[in-house]
Amino acid sequence: MDKILQLGKYIFPLSFLLYVGLHVGKPDVGASFVPDYIPFPYFWNYFTLVCILLFIASALIGKYDKLAYSLMALYTILMAVLVHLPRAMGHELGAENMTADLAREKELEMVNFFRNIMVTGALLAFAKFVAKDKRVIG
Repeated sequence: MDKILQLGKYIFPLSFLLYVGLHVGKPDVGASFVPDYIPFPYFWNYFTLVCILLFIASALIGKYDKLAYSLMALYTILMAVLVHLPRAMGHELGAENMTADLAREKELEMVNFFRNIMVTGALLAFAKFVAKDKRVIG
């Protein structure tokens, strides 16, 4: 059973490959999540892609993994609070024209908000209990 449980150490960081695929395959979608007040949305889409790839590599090889888990947790909580929560409240979605599509979009953003909170918790737990390399943040 321990062998099966050890797979979580690899499955969790590899699950972020889904986001890599989304950032590469649908850059318009990734760029659309960048708030209007931040310039160069495509830059941020690809910058995020690189950061996620670095996180995955660090987590899998175990070098600077505690730092990588912690920085990814910071990223996911910032995305939750600065992007998904405002969008769930109708900001940047054009909430003045309440339609069924907008209501559905707000609902999906609330799901994204809760998902990011859960992922942040998992990333912090991995930083505390799984990560081995404590060179940068002890």
